[in-house]
Amino acid sequence: MSERPPYTQSITATEADIDELGHVNNAVWVKWIQDVAVAHWHAVADPAHHDAYVWVVVRHEIDYLRAVLPGETVTARTWVGDAPKGARFDRHMEFTGADGKPRVRARTQWAILDRATGRPLRVPAEVIAPFLAD
Repeated sequence: MSERPPYTQSITATEADIDELGHVNNAVWVKWIQDVAVAHWHAVADPAHHDAYVWVVVRHEIDYLRAVLPGETVTARTWVGDAPKGARFDRHMEFTGADGKPRVRARTQWAILDRATGRPLRVPAEVIAPFLAD
């Protein structure tokens, strides 16, 4: 079984992302985690699934390891771990600096909702397949 390559995206910290301590604010990291996950969904998922389903975060676990300063660029790398359990699955994320050292690591749990009804449903196999290892 081969592993699918993670989805990657570069993000550069702007002055608006910086808090009173001079580094990227924790709330900004949460936004970046969500933005990268959504970008991964749009890059990999069948476009018909975009119209049928919506994902919501039900849990974040974030380890803040090193500060990111204004103008610094990080590379976000995300992947889906194991197969979903019911409506939920775990997404892993790591942000590394130009030096290759991790700045933030996160595991988020997402649930799928039927867009028409707003209700959770079991993750259909055809929806998760493009995100899992072959």
